[in-house]
Amino acid sequence: MRAIIIGGGVAGSAAALALRHVGVEVTLYEAYADPAGDVGSFVSLASNGLRGLAALGCLTPVQQAGIEIPRQRMWSAGGRLLGDVPRGRRGADRLHSVTLMRARLVATLREAAVAAGARITTGERATGVAETPGRVTATGEQATSVTETPGGVTVEFAGGRRDSADLLIAADGIWSTVRGLLDPGAPEPEYAGLYAVSGVSQLDGVQPGVFNLTFARNGAFIHLAAGPGEVWWQAQIADPAEPSRDDNGWLRRTAELYRREAVPSAVIAATTRLHPPVIFHALDPVPTWHTDRTVVIGDAAHPVGAGQGASMAIEDAVALAAAVRAEPSPAAALAAYDARRRPRIAKLLGTAEDNRGLKRAGPVKRQVQAATMRLFVPLFYERATAWLYSHEPERLR
Repeated sequence: MRAIIIGGGVAGSAAALALRHVGVEVTLYEAYADPAGDVGSFVSLASNGLRGLAALGCLTPVQQAGIEIPRQRMWSAGGRLLGDVPRGRRGADRLHSVTLMRARLVATLREAAVAAGARITTGERATGVAETPGRVTATGEQATSVTETPGGVTVEFAGGRRDSADLLIAADGIWSTVRGLLDPGAPEPEYAGLYAVSGVSQLDGVQPGVFNLTFARNGAFIHLAAGPGEVWWQAQIADPAEPSRDDNGWLRRTAELYRREAVPSAVIAATTRLHPPVIFHALDPVPTWHTDRTVVIGDAAHPVGAGQGASMAIEDAVALAAAVRAEPSPAAALAAYDARRRPRIAKLLGTAEDNRGLKRAGPVKRQVQAATMRLFVPLFYERATAWLYSHEPERLR
């Protein structure tokens, strides 16, 4: 079997590696150049995503490229501790959440995919998809001779290239081109009421191994120690109006919004480098994930948020490869994949919307939430998240 993958981010690169593990010939097309320098900000992998990496044989290099974060502490706007819980895992889980720059994660997955035999071509943007059904033709006077013509899928690219395969995996993100080609009635992304400004600061005194989440007055603020004297941070700013992408005053505006929170204000003031801002978008549930030959995965199918975007992309990749290995045809494999993944994704989407609501809350609602969290987190947090972190991926090797 031969597969084409559109999109070389986390989902696409993980899918290339996973499919190579089950013997599929893979060509991956990515519209942009290889990740280098500041491509996005940092990303976290929870224990379920790390187990997916272990199934791909890629856990150790990702751990070496990132920072292990065993704990998460949640703080009120006034600096009061609301909860101290295991970060992205159950308390008994020995796998600790890993935070690393997105570019490092993508580069590590791509290198592993290429080493496993995948081909990666950059600078190619998909513009069209056409599927050809298989045919069985009987010939001869009494139809004694049968000829079977296998079906396939053909992809057209902006530069004029065409390529065909047995299976097409669209991992081209929340603004997916293939999703719209697959289903012209598919939902479109909408502004989620949040945008993120991220940076690197030089600041001592931040405890290593802790993911700090402050529910500040104007949006959540995240910071963690990334090395001696280095802090990574992100302000997730709640603003109903989508900001201009051309605004160059990101740091000044962010400092003003967080001026009343002591720790976030100090971290922002010590900034030495900013990452490109990110505008968060939400996507209504996508009804059609696949046809007989084409499937959307990762953010193209289900941008989940809740700190699980990368982990879910890796889970998708492993589940897809396992279905391809187990089923007799691409159509059966994609149907099995859909049945396996959709219930879990649907449950997580509800959690993600709850998280966005916490980050968008106004001052009064935030005070009520803080009081509730001080009771809920110590008693129920691990029990409530066990279903998410206990996921065991399929074995591919």
